Amino acid sequence: MTIRKLPEAATFQRPQNFQWDAPSDVLARWAETPLAAVEEDNTITMFEVIGEDWWTGGGVTAKRIAAALRSIGDKDITVKINSPGGDMFEGIAIYNLLRAHPAKVTIEVLGWAASAASIIAMAGDEIRMGLGTFMMVHNAWGVVVGNRHDMREAAILFDGFDAAIADIYEARTGAKRKDIVALMDAETFMGPTDAVKNGFADLVDDGIEGTSSETKNMDRRLMARRQTEAALARAGFSRDKRSEILSELEPSAAPRDASRKHAARDAGRYEAAARQLVDIFKI
Repeated sequence: MTIRKLPEAATFQRPQNFQWDAPSDVLARWAETPLAAVEEDNTITMFEVIGEDWWTGGGVTAKRIAAALRSIGDKDITVKINSPGGDMFEGIAIYNLLRAHPAKVTIEVLGWAASAASIIAMAGDEIRMGLGTFMMVHNAWGVVVGNRHDMREAAILFDGFDAAIADIYEARTGAKRKDIVALMDAETFMGPTDAVKNGFADLVDDGIEGTSSETKNMDRRLMARRQTEAALARAGFSRDKRSEILSELEPSAAPRDASRKHAARDAGRYEAAARQLVDIFKI
């Protein structure tokens, strides 16, 4: 166990009709300045969504973190976080992996530790936040498809999810349960000072900052897709629907016809999808 001997978090079976998502507001803010993940000695970076990222095939997954921990071995590690969150199930699994690490775990928040990423941050023996960074906590977030019976069952499941998340926050922060629940209900954004005050971080470190070169070197098309997805999320579109719309916008996904000219071959589906996107933002 880590130095703090943190408790193991409860795990759940993923409901068959459950779709995870990152909160639309923090997803939109994070998408403006994402950082590309870079592995360093004894350092694990989490600069993507928690869970599989459909666009890159990456994302921060328990499988990836388990492999990184095996590679590092029984040494002190630093975990750098800039993530809007995402899959709660993956977040809890990663928290449990980090809390079981036999050496010191230092968490550094370089931008956002939101949603599922804030759960992961709680596994740190020491949590440091840079100036201008944020920790965000909220109730379990996701989409469940089904009839009224499925919805009632989902509400009971989400009560259990929220209780498990609150257990983690309570154990790490030492705050009163009712105060933690109030923060979660309010979908609370905490800067470094407030995070330290509420027990979600240990200190403010003005030496922690994201490197602008990583942002500049990021794939521009990937950044544009993430910003578009964030806008769709704020418009109320589910993760599945966002993926469908964005895939339609990809020229490579256009149907081919017999024309020998690229423009004629590829224009139809792309143009229709572009018009669909314009119509969405007119609403």
